[in-house]
Amino acid sequence: MTRVLFVGALVVFGWATCLSQSIKVTLLGTGSPPPVIDRFGPSVLVEAGNQKLIFDVGRGSLQRLTQAAVKPRDITAVFFTHLHSDHLVGFPDLWLTGWVNGRREKAVRAFGPAGTVRMMARLEEAFDFDIKIRLYDDRPPPEGIHIEAKDIVEGLVYDSDGVKVTAFDVDHDPIKPAFGFRVDFAGRSVLISGDTRYSENLIKFAKGVDLLIHEVVSLDSLRRANYSDERIRTIINHHTSPEQAGELFSKVKPKMAVYYHLVLPTAVESDLLTRTRTKYNGPVEVGHDLMVMEVGEQVTLKKASQ
Repeated sequence: MTRVLFVGALVVFGWATCLSQSIKVTLLGTGSPPPVIDRFGPSVLVEAGNQKLIFDVGRGSLQRLTQAAVKPRDITAVFFTHLHSDHLVGFPDLWLTGWVNGRREKAVRAFGPAGTVRMMARLEEAFDFDIKIRLYDDRPPPEGIHIEAKDIVEGLVYDSDGVKVTAFDVDHDPIKPAFGFRVDFAGRSVLISGDTRYSENLIKFAKGVDLLIHEVVSLDSLRRANYSDERIRTIINHHTSPEQAGELFSKVKPKMAVYYHLVLPTAVESDLLTRTRTKYNGPVEVGHDLMVMEVGEQVTLKKASQ
């Protein structure tokens, strides 16, 4: 009997160890600037080891984080792909509410392109009145209001407890710099494109990646929104079409490709996938807010009800 129990314990231990070596990804927001209720602003939560990392903090990120049962005080670090407003307007909420209501006890670590340090300093200045009142009245931990910001360049930007984050340049011209990010942990990997046109540099950094999360633009959705031809051309030139994404996926060959940051968020999913299939026959899904992906030996997806 003792021998059987011991073997069973080994099996359970092995299963738990397997789970601990996976990466959990939650799409907090899959939309773009238009304010729609079912697709909040772009934001991705990556949980690896003991790290909880957020990539971009678009509109409604804190609400989605709460729905995902993750406390804002437990976020390890924040990464900005670029400084377009739709990728960061949720940050003051995450920062301030996570401090006052969440009782965060340590500084927020924020990494982003040139201008990030300046922006974070200006935020502290902009909310100076509120911060002083909260310190006097609500009395949250004073250390928790600080922001430790860093302007980054392409390369390894974060390395902690086996979790590595690499930033790489993408083509979101004329917005420069703009980054994508790759997260590596325990032989698993996730890549987040940020905003970009078809990018050879992204392909270079995505080789061998398990999960590729990529933006996409829908020409049909822009036309249905009655955008002018000039504005459509401008938007299309900033982003990646489904056909271009399919070509990119075919070169990278991820275990799973998932669209997020839909431009526009009213894009028809079946249209995106049909257009992608003209160039790519591998696994691809259109992401939804609160979709969860477990990156282990395989990549599993689960949609969550809102």
